[in-house]
Amino acid sequence: MTMPPAANQPDRRSRKRLATRRTISAVADRLFFERGFDNVTVDEIAAAADVGRMTVFNHFARKEDMFFDRDEEGRESLRDALRQRDPSVPPVEALRLLAHQLVREQAPYLEFSARSESFIETVKGSETLKARARAIRGELETLVAGALAECVGRDLNDPDAHLAAGLLLASWTVAFIQAHRTFHETRDSDKATALFLALIDKGAIGATAAMAGTPYA
Repeated sequence: MTMPPAANQPDRRSRKRLATRRTISAVADRLFFERGFDNVTVDEIAAAADVGRMTVFNHFARKEDMFFDRDEEGRESLRDALRQRDPSVPPVEALRLLAHQLVREQAPYLEFSARSESFIETVKGSETLKARARAIRGELETLVAGALAECVGRDLNDPDAHLAAGLLLASWTVAFIQAHRTFHETRDSDKATALFLALIDKGAIGATAAMAGTPYA
């Protein structure tokens, strides 16, 4: 049965908006990788993407948001892994399994390749991006702590939830950095990915031990 045109309209608008956002982000990444984040203006990105300056800001509040455009996607994955977990799976284990799932699904923010190497080098070359990366790390820790507490029915300020989140985020950060370093040295994506997952697994073991006697482990 054919749906009335009006019923399809929001979906078309959503798809068009998403396509525009992805185009802007892809163009911005290309310019950032080629010239460095701080050497590219929003006006140059708008011109290269064939959109107006205000269109860029309608999709991205800040220039660095174009670079970290997968940030919200990653946050949703973390939230969903805890909210939708099987009650028989401890929260720490749910996040360990999430890492393996994201690698299987080839999530772009867990890619260890020449392209992701360009991403890392661009961050290293910009104080603005390094500051935003640190801020995102802190925001993720707060998000995970809240999601952990929520999924077991504890107060959002539960000290155990914040300790678990800190331990897990530290593990993911080390795993991410070391995997990129391994790719840089070996040019072997499979080896880098295997190291990432091995470190995630070790970190989960440590967090589980630390959280023994709590509902998080």
